[in-house]
Amino acid sequence: MSAKTNKSQMLRFIEFINTGDISLGKELISEDAVFYAPTNSEPLRGIEGYMFILNMMRNSFPDIKWELDEMIADENNIAARFTMTGTHKGYFLDIAPTGRVIKINAMNFYRFYNGKIVEEYGQPDIFGLIQQIKSQNQ
Repeated sequence: MSAKTNKSQMLRFIEFINTGDISLGKELISEDAVFYAPTNSEPLRGIEGYMFILNMMRNSFPDIKWELDEMIADENNIAARFTMTGTHKGYFLDIAPTGRVIKINAMNFYRFYNGKIVEEYGQPDIFGLIQQIKSQNQ
């Protein structure tokens, strides 16, 4: 697929992560997709794996939003830089809800095949997120 096609699919993917629309996710994510997330020691697989991460984030930050800041693409790969915002209203990595607002960056790398995501390396700033929700100065 072309870089232009993958960029278009990436914009639809952002709609998916912001809405949690599983039918859209199934259109964009390969059944064999592999996801590497810093919150899990083993890779997650397929739409079920992605929904696991998405639901974990939505349970912790119900109003979470991902904004695409930058995207670089070639015929098979996309590097994307995001800003994530949300309010800590549920447990996150055993940290009780604080009600604090977070704003962190993420750099994710995606590999596409036939217009679908087949691999993602997610690199959100987990350390910055934990600092923001544990900070006594907010």
